[in-house]
Amino acid sequence: MKKNIFIFLPDGVGLRNFALTSFKEIGEQNDFDITYWNNTPFSIKEKLGFEELKIQEKSLHPLTTVYSRARKRMELNFFDKKFKEVVYNTYNFPQSYKGVANLAKSLMVDALTTFGSNEKGIKFVRKQIKKGERTTSKYKESKRQLEKYRPDFVFCTNQRPTQAIASILAAQDLGIPTGTFIFSWDNLPKATTLVETDYYFVWSEHMKKEVLMYCPYVKENQIFVTGTPQFESHFDKTILQSREEFYSSHNLDLNKKYICYSGDDIVTSPLDQYYLEDLALSVRELNQNGYSLGIIYRKCPVDFTDRYDEVLKKYQDVIVSIDPLWSPVGESWNEIMPTKEDFALQANICEYTEFVGNIASSMVFDFSAHDKSCLFFDYEQPQLRKGIRDIGQNYKYIHFRSKPSEQAALWIRDKKDLTNMVKDIIDGKISSVKDSKKWFEIIVGPNPTKASEKIWESLKDISGSNLD
Repeated sequence: MKKNIFIFLPDGVGLRNFALTSFKEIGEQNDFDITYWNNTPFSIKEKLGFEELKIQEKSLHPLTTVYSRARKRMELNFFDKKFKEVVYNTYNFPQSYKGVANLAKSLMVDALTTFGSNEKGIKFVRKQIKKGERTTSKYKESKRQLEKYRPDFVFCTNQRPTQAIASILAAQDLGIPTGTFIFSWDNLPKATTLVETDYYFVWSEHMKKEVLMYCPYVKENQIFVTGTPQFESHFDKTILQSREEFYSSHNLDLNKKYICYSGDDIVTSPLDQYYLEDLALSVRELNQNGYSLGIIYRKCPVDFTDRYDEVLKKYQDVIVSIDPLWSPVGESWNEIMPTKEDFALQANICEYTEFVGNIASSMVFDFSAHDKSCLFFDYEQPQLRKGIRDIGQNYKYIHFRSKPSEQAALWIRDKKDLTNMVKDIIDGKISSVKDSKKWFEIIVGPNPTKASEKIWESLKDISGSNLD
């Protein structure tokens, strides 16, 4: 008898891994009946033809936002104390005290953080979040749907959203087993595990250790190491165009070698446009000395600013902008949805550029899959002022300690060295590929093409012992 699995999409970020890849097809081949339990504005039935059940209610308990923000701050404080660090709190961003509502919420968060940054306080907040969410209309709607359709398992595609909490609680209260996928490589040390499930699906042994380190309520037998579908498309040669086709489709010059500059969001890199400009100046200088180079600028899909426009216009002789093929279905960052076409576009950009330059991005792993180096910019811009975040703190984060060596990426720490660094990469004198591949394996695991299969195998294992 087929097992009925609900693939729960609390927000849009899970679409990339679990709706736009071969994940569903592989699940059906493994004799699972799959329904997308959809909390997003994206119509899976209409756009993809997949079976879906829409969650209409979006209401949170009034205090859930306060408690979830406080939980993050309390956990980060606790991590600093427990592990004798000072870095965890740098994952926090300033609160807003503007307006009566923001002031009240932020003061409550501050009070909870001040007095509750310990095991007892964190347990209290976790309990209050669950208590509040069980009273919401969203919880009641989710419970009605689950009682009607009785899935054998609820698989949550992202452990971060507050929108997931009520629905997961409804499943657990009905005795339906639940699991969540840890979405990103930096999520665990950032204290973003709001969804508490019966099982956890992680990318690698490294991430499994992090779950046990940061989530003491999780036991080892609840964790499955599966890899992530995020990088599977990079190993699919069928989506690659020929070099001539790729160049032609984007009006590129066949006589040029291109460098990818991968843009960042405004929070991570508020002065990002100036690093793109520095690279453009270096390319111009090298072109004046006999090279034939260009830059492909791929913007961050959730960056809605116009901060690059002036640079793109000024350096149009060397920069070509190729936008990600993502589609907005709402106004917030997690309502910008990827497309299957963008998988192919990204893979082709990785394949047909010489290397990638960026600020602290996981694109180091995308390019590593194509045997290409990553150049991390790590110097201050003269435009840096008080109140503007220095990008240097990104590289001090805990998740960057996972790299096997400094050689897992190339580093430019002084602007005056940039032109020679670019020249040496183009000339093949320096490369980060060997060590970046080691880093890739640490983070992603040894079988990056098998993640979807491994998740379904794990669900089968769970099914055999718990779902019959």
